[in-house]
Amino acid sequence: MSSLNSRKIFAGLVENWFAKVLSVFIALLLFVFHRMSTLEDRFFSVPLSVESNSSFIPASPYTRMIRISVRGDANSIYPILEDDIEAYIDLKKYDAAGRYSVPVQIRKKGTALIAEPLEITADPMEISLQLDQRISKYVPITAGLRGNVETGFDFVSYTLTPTQAVIDGPMNVVGDISELYTDIVDLEGRNEDFSVVVNILNRDPLIVIRGNGMTEFRGFVRPSVPVRNIDEIPIVFNGLVNHLEIVPDIKTGSIRLEGNQALLDQFVPSPGFFSVDCSFITVPGEYTLPVTVDLPPDLSLVRWEPQHVNATVSIRNEEP
Repeated sequence: MSSLNSRKIFAGLVENWFAKVLSVFIALLLFVFHRMSTLEDRFFSVPLSVESNSSFIPASPYTRMIRISVRGDANSIYPILEDDIEAYIDLKKYDAAGRYSVPVQIRKKGTALIAEPLEITADPMEISLQLDQRISKYVPITAGLRGNVETGFDFVSYTLTPTQAVIDGPMNVVGDISELYTDIVDLEGRNEDFSVVVNILNRDPLIVIRGNGMTEFRGFVRPSVPVRNIDEIPIVFNGLVNHLEIVPDIKTGSIRLEGNQALLDQFVPSPGFFSVDCSFITVPGEYTLPVTVDLPPDLSLVRWEPQHVNATVSIRNEEP
């Protein structure tokens, strides 16, 4: 009896079996379509991390942000934070310079680990970049200056501490960098010495500046000192004995004075301001003679030229 029932049951199952299988298949499709229709999409961007060995690193610009598409149940995907999904490329397996296409990989963290169902897609899916050998180099730092100090003052000099920085990066990029600049230091209205800590600018994202990326700038400001240049001042030769005559290689000189502006404007070189003492010369010959300056005490002499003259001394020809 049981055998008869079994045959009846089997016959009932196989009867119209194609229609029954088709019905099950259609039911599964409807379930999947329904499930997909209830899933939602969410989009955001995350920074791209680069995992590399110590020898070869990116040497060409590449996409720094990856667009992430998250698909899943609304209750699962909206609690996911951007920090819960990390996009990265793994360069550790590359051991030679060249251009490579590297797949973008996804690492789930936090709430993204427990969200089900969850489909994550990265755009772009791979990154094309050039790899080159990593090198290090000391580079001098130059201050970026802007503005003018207060009227009546001069910006005379500055120091930086440190004066140079160590940079790391790909060989083809580091080799072209000869100096680094600081962020702008504003001189506008300064009337005394000052110091400020400024950032060292990194204008190439492929380069890493070691340390904290900062330097101490110290500027030195001094009161302005008015100056005046005077040219074509005659040189006077004194004390030469009567039977000798002198022919110098230069007959005029110039000075640069500093001091009170009013005194500088009024100053007129006196006769004999530039003079040469010839009283010790007793015989003809070639001489190199020092030039002396008769400078008033209320002005300072920055420089004068010439400080020596070459001269030929000979016996004077008497007229009949």
